[in-house]
Amino acid sequence: MRKLTYYIACSLDGFIGDPSGDATAMMQLLDGEFLDFLRTEYPDAVPTQGRRALGFDDLPNKRFDTIIQGRGSYDLALKEGITSPYAHLREYVASRSLEKSPDPNVEIIADDLVGKVRELKAEDGAFGIYLCGGSQVAGELVDEIDELVIKTYPLVYGAGMPMFGSGFAISEFTLGSVRTFGNGALVRTYSRKR
Repeated sequence: MRKLTYYIACSLDGFIGDPSGDATAMMQLLDGEFLDFLRTEYPDAVPTQGRRALGFDDLPNKRFDTIIQGRGSYDLALKEGITSPYAHLREYVASRSLEKSPDPNVEIIADDLVGKVRELKAEDGAFGIYLCGGSQVAGELVDEIDELVIKTYPLVYGAGMPMFGSGFAISEFTLGSVRTFGNGALVRTYSRKR
């Protein structure tokens, strides 16, 4: 069974973006040490354009071969004219409002997101599924998430888009590792407690 990993950046107070979902304030913390971590540990979680700009577009996928993202996350790429932001992965966009895909590499999931994720998890394969966000999609899939990789940046938003846009429910995870960086960021990895 393949695992679904919610790999997400957040502020110290648990927001993945400002109230509109904008997370550009976190970009200032992508220094050399952190970029080297991304290149060596999570190259497949960097958008294709970013991989090219950083000079590691030729790296093979290390953890993921599939991505699921929400409409808001996908719209960030569309606004830049990019219709396949993760061309090195099999791409799915969860959206009830996007009627058809603007790219043959991107499949729209309009209904039964949980069913589709279960189908993807049941596939044979060495690589996992990257849940990119956003908040509503993560909230809908919280029971399907097997691993959390939370990149916490030393910023306080005060208000914003939460990591999970869902009602109250407790889900337990076990801490696997913590890595700290000189810029004050840390990356925590958790596995679902079963």
